Amino acid sequence: MAHDPRDLDDAFLAFWRERHIATLTTARPDGSPHVVPVGVTYQPETGTARVITSRTSRKARNVAAAGPQGLRVAVCQVDRARWSTLEGVAVLRDEPEQVADAERRYTERYREPRANPDRVVIEIAVDRVLGRP
Repeated sequence: MAHDPRDLDDAFLAFWRERHIATLTTARPDGSPHVVPVGVTYQPETGTARVITSRTSRKARNVAAAGPQGLRVAVCQVDRARWSTLEGVAVLRDEPEQVADAERRYTERYREPRANPDRVVIEIAVDRVLGRP
C-alpha cells in the first residue's frame, strides 16, 4: 500500500518513532541485493531517513560506489502485521555536523551508539513510502 511521503498520518509517523530494527537493502557492485539489519531514523519534515555505520561496511561502500548521484535503496521495518518501507536515493555523508546529527537522532530512537571514529551516515532522500502501520 503506497502513501504520500508528504502526508503521512499520525499512526504511520508513530510507527517510525517506535524502537524497531529495520533492514537496509543496497545493491552490490554486481547488482545483487545486500540486505542487513540496521537502526534507522526518519525525519518526515524533510523526508530524510538516516543510517549510521562504519565507512568500511559493505552498505557504506555500496552507496559510496554509486558516486555523488547516489544509490536507490530501501529500509523496511516489521512488527507483526504492521510494516513500512521507505525508498529513495542514498548518499554517504561524513561531515562531522551531519554525523553528530544522525548520532543524536539514533540516540533518541534507540540508545547512544558506541564510539566509532570511522562513522558515516547513509542519508536517504525518501520519495516512496509503502506500508500498513
